[in-house]
Amino acid sequence: MRHGAAGLPRDSLHLHFHGQAGQSLGAFLAPGVTLEVEGSVNDYAGKGLAGGIIVVRPDAGARFVAAEQAVAGNVALYGATAGEAYFCGQAGERFAVRNSGACAVVEGVGDHGCEYMTGGTVVVLGRTGYNFAAGMSGGTAFVYDLDEHFQNRCNIESVDLESVWQEEDQALLRRLVEQHAACTGSAKAASLLANWDAALPLFVKVMPLDYKNVLRRQAEAAHDAETASATEEVFHARGENEHA
Repeated sequence: MRHGAAGLPRDSLHLHFHGQAGQSLGAFLAPGVTLEVEGSVNDYAGKGLAGGIIVVRPDAGARFVAAEQAVAGNVALYGATAGEAYFCGQAGERFAVRNSGACAVVEGVGDHGCEYMTGGTVVVLGRTGYNFAAGMSGGTAFVYDLDEHFQNRCNIESVDLESVWQEEDQALLRRLVEQHAACTGSAKAASLLANWDAALPLFVKVMPLDYKNVLRRQAEAAHDAETASATEEVFHARGENEHA
């Protein structure tokens, strides 16, 4: 009640777990709460995530390469509305389905990633499965396409694939990769950041066509309003000069 609908300040409660978590860890997790797991999580991790933070990374003593192993099951972040999630390793199928506002970084996903996504931002630092972005109508995804075959695994009926050339996109992407490295200690993220100029051209921006059209119309409306305002100022200035 003290903090209202906004919830607790970021990271007010930080819970640290070891081992394997069952299904739906952090479901509907509220703002201000961070769940950190050293181990792995089962299906539906972060279901309905509503402002909290989930961090999953292998145990410190693990001898495998994190980016090559699964640390999360299927349907992680289903229906998430806000918050952040960082997975140091791969996730299963249908990652971030119907995500409408959460930001997430993962090092690989199975089939149907970002299916029906309507908002938020997803960064994939590795290979995706097939049918990525099917029915995606909002939000943005950035995929590290090392083998340059991502277009064959993405469902392009409703999205455009672009290079990450805009400065605001570059800044957002780097910030999320840096946050992922800081939260998880990811060797994959650290390697990309150490060679950022070479890594950046291999990222693909997945942009829903509907969302892109909305942004274009908004930009055009803002430009028209700015032009109209400038024209009006010139008109009034001329009128004042004529009456002087």
